[in-house]
Amino acid sequence: MEGKTFLRSLCLISSGFLLLLVFRSSPNFPSSNNTTTTKNLLDCSLNSPWCTSKNRFQPKPKPDYLQNHPNLIITNHETRIPTHPLDPLTVQEIKKTRSILLSYPPISTSPFTVHTLVLEEPDKHLVLNWVKTEPLPPRQASAIILTNDGSHVLTIDLDLNRVIRSVPGPVSGYPMMTIEDMTSATWAPLSDVNFNRTILARGIDLVDLACLPISTGWFGKKEEKRRLIKIQCYSMQDTANFYMRPIEGLTVLLDMDTKEVVEISDNRSDIPLPKSANTEYRYSRLNKNTHTYFKKLVNPISIEQPKGPSFTIDDGHVVNWANWVFHLKPDPRAGVVISRVVIHDPDSGTARNVMYKGLTSELFVPYMDPTDAWYFKTYMDAGEYGFGLQAMPLDPLNDCPRNARYMDGVFAAADGMPFVRSNMICVFERYAGDISWRHAESPITGLEIREVRPKVTLVVRMAASVANYDYIVDWEFQTDGLIRVKVGLSGILMVKGTSYDNMNQVPKEEDLYGTLLSENVIGVIHDHYITFYLDMDVDGSNNSFVKVNLVREDTSPGESPRRSYLKAHRHVAKTEKDAQIQFKLYDPSEFHVINPSKETRLGNPVGYKVVPAGTAASLLDHKDPPQARGAFTNNQIWVTPYNRSEQWAGGLFVYQSQGEDTLAVWSEKDRPIENKDIVLWYTLGFHHVPCQEDFPIMPTVSSSFDIKPVNFFESNPVLGIPPNVENDLPVCKAAASA
Repeated sequence: MEGKTFLRSLCLISSGFLLLLVFRSSPNFPSSNNTTTTKNLLDCSLNSPWCTSKNRFQPKPKPDYLQNHPNLIITNHETRIPTHPLDPLTVQEIKKTRSILLSYPPISTSPFTVHTLVLEEPDKHLVLNWVKTEPLPPRQASAIILTNDGSHVLTIDLDLNRVIRSVPGPVSGYPMMTIEDMTSATWAPLSDVNFNRTILARGIDLVDLACLPISTGWFGKKEEKRRLIKIQCYSMQDTANFYMRPIEGLTVLLDMDTKEVVEISDNRSDIPLPKSANTEYRYSRLNKNTHTYFKKLVNPISIEQPKGPSFTIDDGHVVNWANWVFHLKPDPRAGVVISRVVIHDPDSGTARNVMYKGLTSELFVPYMDPTDAWYFKTYMDAGEYGFGLQAMPLDPLNDCPRNARYMDGVFAAADGMPFVRSNMICVFERYAGDISWRHAESPITGLEIREVRPKVTLVVRMAASVANYDYIVDWEFQTDGLIRVKVGLSGILMVKGTSYDNMNQVPKEEDLYGTLLSENVIGVIHDHYITFYLDMDVDGSNNSFVKVNLVREDTSPGESPRRSYLKAHRHVAKTEKDAQIQFKLYDPSEFHVINPSKETRLGNPVGYKVVPAGTAASLLDHKDPPQARGAFTNNQIWVTPYNRSEQWAGGLFVYQSQGEDTLAVWSEKDRPIENKDIVLWYTLGFHHVPCQEDFPIMPTVSSSFDIKPVNFFESNPVLGIPPNVENDLPVCKAAASA
């Protein structure tokens, strides 16, 4: 077939990003003016059910294990209707919204792209006052649309069948990328003849090429007035773990709208392509000796519930478990949204408000390599890529235990049509042998007392695969009133190619910007910051933030054999700046959200406190462009007055933003926060200096913080939990020993 090219193109989602793999059988790859081939590539992306409307509304079939699962929630998304004010848009509502937009100028008169289409939540007071027997508040949709004229933020009333609000987007910054943006960006360079020649000159066969779309950040005016993205590529030859085989130093700057290659940077062709040896991580491809080794060490384990789960998910989104009730929904940007969190008080028998809304607001991941091919890798995973869009279907028995129930996400694609992300969230009860409370009396008292209670908790989980990294986010509810928010990091490191295959080759004065993990592979140092939005409503909406400082007090001469002790000093924050917290080891404090108008019978204000963990803080210069955009990580805690337009810590329009609309900017207003409806923001931080154990795939590293009751209850709220007794538990027989 000399003079002809046989081209097959495959679009797929791998670890969250869209990859384009191109297979060829001839060196005569098409040039940029080959419109037929370009159209074929475009058709490829359009034919993917994950990408656009064609064949999209076909959720993947449930695994065999789930087909007859007693806890499986089977949802007919086509016929589903909302039953709660906070229920996400249904399939029919997304279709209706699209129809309204198609008849609304300028949408109807211009090509357009839907970047966000979600429920416009009703005003907070309407939700708080709504009861199930009443009609729902008016259903509205919020849309961010990109046209030739720029960005538009629209509110669509689904009852009135019309757009009721339209405002232009900001001067700088762009909306969250669509899956179609990511897909098309990966194949666009393949229409550029210079790019193809560069790949071939590197000695890489185009059959093995895999490329990633990498957000550019913002570093100056040359990046303004058009959406840009950078493309970097890898070799898939002899491995699925192409991340370990980077084509180092090759970066394509692409106009995301025109798909024009603006610039090709190729300045490290001297660095060899890392080998594929030892990069495999799939169980079916690993050495059989490894299987045998671990099979001898660990037996399978599972939790069985012969009476079924103790929780219910009513009307698809309202979770009832033990003494908790809350609303749960998937979101394309935040991933999981927990709302209207209420706990039942065992003493009063009343339902009490704890939190109105909690979500992952933003993730900031800066890499610590200032060189040309790396300086811009400073990702905002929620605002640029969509944390929920990158949430992959969970794997039963592995991502979630046997007793889990699953929830799908229904989102809108770039053309405004709905698609289903199956098994995006799981909910399950967890018992890991932990203890809720205990006391055993010492024999010297003569009292034979041994009282112990098992700790069973409820977990809401999602896992987002944002390219190489996998984030596992848990919201864990405990019967004692504590909420634990936990983030696990796994997946594959983003690595850098190098000419070195042993540390004895590296000159002492050279900075590798990371750790040599394998021959010709460096794991680059980086940080992870996950900022959470917590709209606390402790026994009502008007709350205050109290910093409880532990300070040393010195005793007076002759007062006591002791010379010093600790004392708690309570300070109520009056304004936003008064509540900006940077953690200090030798300035220990507690951080309370209290309701000053509600007291216990002993006169203590009822409250909840944030118990910190994952306290890594950014060390970057505040004037460094990435840190200016990620300035919401300058403090670990912020408190702001409730404002429904202030939900995303990095701003509504994050892509190529300059940091002019962030939590740090809003908080400069220094608004009053005492006895107000307030929002607490907490940033969980990780410094990651890679090590060889992270190769070729990382064991999960995790941290968490707690939202814990403090004088909220009159006494221990789990005092009445019964102990386990043998007759309540199933009889399980161990397999015969070998």
